[in-house]
Amino acid sequence: MRKSKSPMHIHQMSVGDFERLFPDDAACAEYLMKNRWPEGVRCPRCANENVHPHPKDYNWQCYKCSPGSVGYRFSVLVGTIFENTNKPLRVWFRVIHLMLTSKKGISSLQVCRYMGFGSYKTAWLMCNKIRVALGNVEFKKLVGYVEVDETYVGGKAKNKHKGKGGRGDFGGTGGTGKFIVVGAVQRKGNVVARVIERTDAATLNRFVNETVSHRVSLLSTDDHKGYRSLDKTIPHGMVHHGEGEYVCGAIHTNTIEGFWSIVKRGIVGTFHKVSKKYLHLYINEFEFRYNQRMNADIFGAAIKAC
Repeated sequence: MRKSKSPMHIHQMSVGDFERLFPDDAACAEYLMKNRWPEGVRCPRCANENVHPHPKDYNWQCYKCSPGSVGYRFSVLVGTIFENTNKPLRVWFRVIHLMLTSKKGISSLQVCRYMGFGSYKTAWLMCNKIRVALGNVEFKKLVGYVEVDETYVGGKAKNKHKGKGGRGDFGGTGGTGKFIVVGAVQRKGNVVARVIERTDAATLNRFVNETVSHRVSLLSTDDHKGYRSLDKTIPHGMVHHGEGEYVCGAIHTNTIEGFWSIVKRGIVGTFHKVSKKYLHLYINEFEFRYNQRMNADIFGAAIKAC
């Protein structure tokens, strides 16, 4: 019998790599500059390439968008989440690295302990700013074989169904007091997930139209009634979970359900509780890590997004 190939291992930045690449703030600033302006420094206001080095507090000056004798002065931090921070750039880089190397995330409390911050709020604000940035990555509509599914996150333990782990098991399907997240994943590709208010046909159709290309080869969903009126020009197949059917040829939702497993294990086991107000930021984080899982330079992609 032929042995199945083991999944390809992608070497991403280790702690040793981090220490070697970023010994001080100057090295971090140089790395940020190269990722932000790979073709050369540009003015963040007018994108002018003809900028001049500034000898003192700022890095560069632009006379095009501020033609006076002073000019517009800017540093590499302007327009990033690091602007006006009182934390060294290397500290920000360290927190980003911690978040990217934890498959199920790292809590703000753990970041606070690890980094030795005097305030939990400092760690919480930094992590949320990073999550906002991770949601700014350029998006392309999904093609090929795509799966769409919705799930429920959060809620009180008394409202959850009993799963294999008993009451409170994250696998429960009860919707009481929970928040709804819908997702679409391209098999062997990227995932897109959004927090939604309801699972009616109009909401699900709008999500599919925004995230899935009409050039899709097959769109797989379960038999939720909200999917039954999808655009008829999209090849659509359903599996009937209520009848115990989970795979029908190429039609299944196993890939997106695997992503939901990562999200729920992270929220239950790492963050414990996430409010609806900030749930979309945590979804940003899980989505970014999943989509960059095969990228050896996931750290560089995160810094570019910041």
